[in-house]
Amino acid sequence: MPHPPMRPLRTLCVYCGSQPGADPDFAGAARQFGKILAENKVGLVYGGGSIGLMGELARSVLAHGGTVTGVIPESLTSQERMLKTAQEMIVTRDLHERKRKMFELSDAFVALPGGVGTLEELVEQLTWEQLGHHRKPILIANLKEYWQPLLALMEQMRKSDFIPAVWPVRYLVATRVEDILPMLQAD
Repeated sequence: MPHPPMRPLRTLCVYCGSQPGADPDFAGAARQFGKILAENKVGLVYGGGSIGLMGELARSVLAHGGTVTGVIPESLTSQERMLKTAQEMIVTRDLHERKRKMFELSDAFVALPGGVGTLEELVEQLTWEQLGHHRKPILIANLKEYWQPLLALMEQMRKSDFIPAVWPVRYLVATRVEDILPMLQAD
């Protein structure tokens, strides 16, 4: 049986924490994923910071010869310490403009571990996809079961008919960093 056609990914938006988190494996996963992106010539679109998982990811892409586009609101340039070594840094007026620009620049979306901002960005893409505003793949990187409570909540919403079968929420789930790109390309 032939393999399904691979979806071309030129750019990937990655949502992740502006903090490193308590588990050092998450920073290691961000660095590993950055290397994978660079090796596969997939440009990173991300929140523009140089700290936390965002910084680990972006610096890894750059260290391995990849392309980084940061999108950061003016109000967060000092708080998230804008990464000045990115090939392109777009400074927006506010968070809404940031999210819209990241959407426009990206072929797909991935959520690595993060906080409320990461969750909000992910849920917005899930909502836009459910409403038919886009058909770009969305992947939740459930590393070390980080997103398991969210996945359980999504299942509860389905069982309770708040996500009806006629209006599904489509997303992929990977438990290993090395599975992310192949899953996105096959979707």
